[in-house]
Amino acid sequence: MVGDVPVGGDAPISVQTMTNTATTDIRGTIAQVQAAADAGADIVRISVPDEDSSRALKEIVRESPVPIVADIHFHYRRGIEAAEAGAACLRINPGNIGSQDRVREVIRAARDHGCSMRIGVNAGSLEKHLLEKYGEPTPEAMVESGLDHIKVLEDNDFHEFKISCKASDVFMAAAAYQALAEATDAPIHLGITEAGGLTSGTIKSAIGLGNLLWMGIGDTIRVSLSADPVEEVKVGYEILKSLGLRHRGVNIISCPSCARQGFDVIKTVEALEERLEHIKTPMSLSIIGCVVNGPGEALMTDVGFTGGGAGSGMVYLAGKASHKMSNDQMIEHIVEEVEKKAAELEAAAAADPHAAE
Repeated sequence: MVGDVPVGGDAPISVQTMTNTATTDIRGTIAQVQAAADAGADIVRISVPDEDSSRALKEIVRESPVPIVADIHFHYRRGIEAAEAGAACLRINPGNIGSQDRVREVIRAARDHGCSMRIGVNAGSLEKHLLEKYGEPTPEAMVESGLDHIKVLEDNDFHEFKISCKASDVFMAAAAYQALAEATDAPIHLGITEAGGLTSGTIKSAIGLGNLLWMGIGDTIRVSLSADPVEEVKVGYEILKSLGLRHRGVNIISCPSCARQGFDVIKTVEALEERLEHIKTPMSLSIIGCVVNGPGEALMTDVGFTGGGAGSGMVYLAGKASHKMSNDQMIEHIVEEVEKKAAELEAAAAADPHAAE
């Protein structure tokens, strides 16, 4: 458990991100946590590099709408302070914070305050003895590091932990995670670390995480992008949605557009993505430029619009042709139809909570 969020077993795969504000900027950090939560983040991680950050963390945790993971490196006192401040989880490498006595102190603080842990192995910060043994960062070295850290916690009878073994190289990360999944039953946190900017990082993460998730590996994910944390959350959900593992908000099915399009598909989709961000209810919307594929795609979506001729197209509701709508009024009309359908689905879910299961 990370606060009230279950990780592992049959729990939904949770989506995480990390703030990039200075933790001591309490208002700015809380605002970023709230924005991430609004975008769907289940868990948010915050770096705690110094004592001032530990003090700030207490207020941030108090106002956060989601569980907070404290990111701890080397300083065992920061781990203790974060647990005392109300962090739901510590991201830590037990082998990197000093003597066994210090490790036991952190474990005791975590246990006393109901705080779980994430063992965070990273190819860029492997222990010196493992680099000497393997010559360079390798999947085998990463897994050995992770299992060594697991042993430290289990030797101290602490079992509320998950583990990650991240690398910026997609192949190395995938190989390490596959070996790790075979070696332990602990919940696994997936990530391709330092993946890059919004476009390149999204592609690397989709390939790496997508393949692992498709194989059934992974219980919680963080997409690492040099971008706004909200973008990380959006990409994380899109990866899970594409695999049918999580459903949140409107899934827009749209064509890339061509000379057959009866309206400007690209600008329409951009506008609808922005206008429908507030919808959290899972549902589908097809926006297709012409009648070649439009009617067929609309058969499988909650709401659809297919381009036609003479400045108008066909609106589909629940897979059936419903009525025509002019292109210039189409965006407003689709937003209204989607909001109406979302309200119907929400009402049905409230009447029968088990229907979605």
